[in-house]
Amino acid sequence: MDEKFSLKDELFNATTLRVLADDFGGVLDADAFHTDIMEGLLPLELMARIEWIAEVLARHLPDAFEDKATAIFDSLPPPLNPTRSDDDFGAFIYAPLGHLVATYGVEHHRDLSFRLIEAITQRFSMEWAMRPFLNRWPDEAVAQMEIWADHENYHVRRLASEGTRPKLPWGKGIKIDPILMVPILDKLHDDRTRYVTRSVSNHLNDIGKFSPDVVIDRLATWRKAGAQDEKELRWMDRHALRTLIKNGHAGAMAHLGYRPDPDVRLVSLTVTPDVIAIGNVVAVEIEIEAGCQEPVIIDYAIHFLKSNGTTAPKVFKVKDLTLEPNKPVTLKKNHRFKCDATTFRLYPGAQFLTVTANGKSLGRVDFTLV
Repeated sequence: MDEKFSLKDELFNATTLRVLADDFGGVLDADAFHTDIMEGLLPLELMARIEWIAEVLARHLPDAFEDKATAIFDSLPPPLNPTRSDDDFGAFIYAPLGHLVATYGVEHHRDLSFRLIEAITQRFSMEWAMRPFLNRWPDEAVAQMEIWADHENYHVRRLASEGTRPKLPWGKGIKIDPILMVPILDKLHDDRTRYVTRSVSNHLNDIGKFSPDVVIDRLATWRKAGAQDEKELRWMDRHALRTLIKNGHAGAMAHLGYRPDPDVRLVSLTVTPDVIAIGNVVAVEIEIEAGCQEPVIIDYAIHFLKSNGTTAPKVFKVKDLTLEPNKPVTLKKNHRFKCDATTFRLYPGAQFLTVTANGKSLGRVDFTLV
């Protein structure tokens, strides 16, 4: 049997850490640094490894933060290719540099830390490192982000958005009002690199979870401004509104050109078999018909049984299409009830599945999980 893939071992291992040690070989004993890291690395999970590497590196660098900063500046590898426009996140091995800067620089070396983060993010994305500064120095950190939004390097511009996301994956929470970040997104929305516009769209998707009207308003404003390429703006619309669309938000549907109350009826809905063992696959078959030409987003939601006996829906995409009047369409999907999920537990018992068109419920079918 193949060994299970380990992200922490893929990113942080003797080989990748040798690269980091050699980068700093001009300012420390690379072999001793590498040995010290490896002695405590293996039992640690991914984020703990980042913290551990930063801690060991700090011990091997001079005590004064100013001298640490000089050593880091002197040891950085060449910047990532500035002519690319996407898919250039950088090498994860440089993530500990951001943790070191945030740990040792946040209290008394704010501006020097900003200069370090600006340099490091051109080698590896530094959004996590900015979070402590946004909490400790909110006004100054936001002002720095506004400056970075105009930077010539797209990695730095992306940091202005990604670093201030309200719900940054793996990132510490920040206490700043998310609406204060909208002017930064206004600056960045017409960027010519997908790496930046994806971050802007993800940022809006975060905001949409608690202020959907703000998101729809910004997208409409950007469309009127005409500064972004139309094709890119359509992509941004979809990406920024994806959670609202999944939740059937009427305003988001309307922004994308879908009527929230479409003239669509459910002809038939089946789940086969209707008694399913956890780990098995069912066939979902949906037949729908429209009374007029109707662009629709068809989704289904499985209302999973919870431990307390209630149910909670989880939405799955079926298809986006335009229905012609009085011409039934059959859509088919297979759904596996995964038995090895680590973040979502399945409970045997009665469950049900609903189908929606543009967020409007069309009908349901019951089934049993065993």
